[in-house]
Amino acid sequence: MAVTAILLAGGSGTRTGADRNKVLLPAGDRPLLQWSLETLEACDEVDEVLLVIREEDRSDAEALAATCAPSKLRGLVPGGASRHASEAAGIRALASDIRAGRIAVVAVHDAARPLASAALTATTVATARAVGGAVPALPLPAPVVRADDDRTRAVEVGALRRVQTPQAFRADALLAAYEAADAEGTQGADTAETVLRHSQLTVRAVPGEERNRKVTFAEDLDAVVRAAGPPASR
Repeated sequence: MAVTAILLAGGSGTRTGADRNKVLLPAGDRPLLQWSLETLEACDEVDEVLLVIREEDRSDAEALAATCAPSKLRGLVPGGASRHASEAAGIRALASDIRAGRIAVVAVHDAARPLASAALTATTVATARAVGGAVPALPLPAPVVRADDDRTRAVEVGALRRVQTPQAFRADALLAAYEAADAEGTQGADTAETVLRHSQLTVRAVPGEERNRKVTFAEDLDAVVRAAGPPASR
């Protein structure tokens, strides 16, 4: 059975100060989206890629995807008004193949995390096959406080983690979780939250990567470009 990666690329450039979808912005010598497509293309554990994109960006995304992920690109589907809605759109597009048993694992990745490695994707997929689900995570740096209306207190961060993508899950449980979320009208902050809220699936944290930074603001894009280094060093 196949492993399908859903690549979420339906955001905007508002918080980066850009006038276009941030995944089309250049990071070093190529756009953010191209980095992620090429990583998934190079990952042996991923059989196909489904790209979730804004309808107005479809033509640009199709042209880019045709050059850097030609063998694995399953297709493009339009995203929704929120991250959860875009996740749901991608999962819905795979539903018939999941129910037929043709897809075993689904990995969900943010195209705005262009430096995630193929090895990280492989680890999350292998862990999802073994236990049910996997999320990359990094320790949360201390100190952290919780500020309520009436008091502020320190929070013990020993067991807390910063969650990244790609996140991978057994496909049938993932589909069922999103169908349950739709029925209840609830939305998770990310894929793992929806799965944990609406299924009994075991989700294990695997070591994340410091390079795997998400581009949200202009300074994030600058940091990604620095981390990527000049073309000659890669």
